[in-house]
Amino acid sequence: MARKAFVAVVIVAALALIVWSGVTNYRANQAMVREQKAHELVLTPDGGVTASAGPGAGQAAEPPNPLEGKQAPNFTLEDTTGRKVSLADYKGKAVLVNFWATWCGPCKVEIPWFDKLHDQYAPQGFEILGVSVDDLDLDDKAKLANEKAEVVKFAKGMQMNYPVLFNGLSLTSYGELDAFPTSFYVDRSGKIIDVEVGLISRDAVEANIRKALASGKA
Repeated sequence: MARKAFVAVVIVAALALIVWSGVTNYRANQAMVREQKAHELVLTPDGGVTASAGPGAGQAAEPPNPLEGKQAPNFTLEDTTGRKVSLADYKGKAVLVNFWATWCGPCKVEIPWFDKLHDQYAPQGFEILGVSVDDLDLDDKAKLANEKAEVVKFAKGMQMNYPVLFNGLSLTSYGELDAFPTSFYVDRSGKIIDVEVGLISRDAVEANIRKALASGKA
């Protein structure tokens, strides 16, 4: 009888050890998953992006871009049809000035959002100017033509339904651009109300568009 009781105790202890080990491993795996998700952008089924706060959430934000709150520097650039386009042409409208490139992966994610948001908000007085920063060889006409053709081909393939402009790196008045995409949201009065560097969520893009439309009204 005593032997049976001893065996039963051993079995119970072994089962308890197995359960404890399983719970410990589960908790460790869950912690690892949370840590990985903290560094990810998750594409949602509707084409949106959810970004977790990640490590450092709650810490002081990066200092604002020096152009925030100031009038957007005017510029004149050539579009894909050869037409000269100036930011001043859109006075009274809210404008998203987006610096992008054909080789920019995150740009390929946000451009389809821009296409839809442009259609949605253009009737309210919204425009997007997509400024390509792809290298252009201005000293070689044949090479220049090929480089421009590649940008045009890309824009058509992405169904970019807003003006696409060439050679944005010449716009030194917008500061040193070293990460793409970089987007400047300009309100109806021509003031830059927000600057975003890198890929943000679709919802954040739309919120900035609404903010620009609502700001600077006469």
